[in-house]
Amino acid sequence: MLAGCSQSRENESSELLLAAAASLKNVYEDELIPMFQQTYPQIKVRGTYDSSGKLQAQIEGGLEADLFMSAARTQMEALDQQGLIDSQSITDLLENKIVLIVPEGNDQGFQEFADIQLADSIALGDPESVPAGEYAREALTSLGLWDSIQDKISFGTNVTEVLNQVAAASADAGIVYATDAASMEDQVDVVAEAPEGSLENPVIYPAAVVKTTAHPQEAQTFLEFLKTPQAMEVFEAYGFADASKKAAGERMRTAPVQ
Repeated sequence: MLAGCSQSRENESSELLLAAAASLKNVYEDELIPMFQQTYPQIKVRGTYDSSGKLQAQIEGGLEADLFMSAARTQMEALDQQGLIDSQSITDLLENKIVLIVPEGNDQGFQEFADIQLADSIALGDPESVPAGEYAREALTSLGLWDSIQDKISFGTNVTEVLNQVAAASADAGIVYATDAASMEDQVDVVAEAPEGSLENPVIYPAAVVKTTAHPQEAQTFLEFLKTPQAMEVFEAYGFADASKKAAGERMRTAPVQ
């Protein structure tokens, strides 16, 4: 009887809701969710994608998400402090870069990140809720440009909106993740990455299981899948870097000589 009950549970189908940053939509919908479900057909995964700040607010408001993946540590830490995240499951999974982009073929003479000041109109994510906008504000403040461009900025509600504004030439320039720019390389040109030292911390994407999930084992299974070499290979094909490798490299460089 016990064996029969165990087998029955294994055959039961469950559905997970993944709340993930908008910059992750393509890699999840096109590659990783289908790949996961080939191995675990009994676990269905549905994604909802928006700015990390909006998703944080939705989880705080009762969104029945099973996993959360943010484009910055800020939102993950806020939810963890409120007891809404399984702290033991938090994983710094990916690293990204922020880049200055212009519409494809733009001839205004943009050559470096600081040339954003040449633009008449600038699209940025709202730094209060969009991590890409938060990183952009930090980099531009470091470069002494933030205050001088305020009257040129149009704030988007997520990074995808910013990307689309620049691709449509509704803005002369914008700052997005390198992975987003790569997804529209036929519509936007990358001018430059944020200069070294302009960001205090790297652009890290943490992932974790939401504490209120009704499917903790299945959610953990999906999280472990994201850490596999096969999944990481897909992330890297979309331009992300393995944050664990970066962290290991940093530890090796700073380790004292014995």
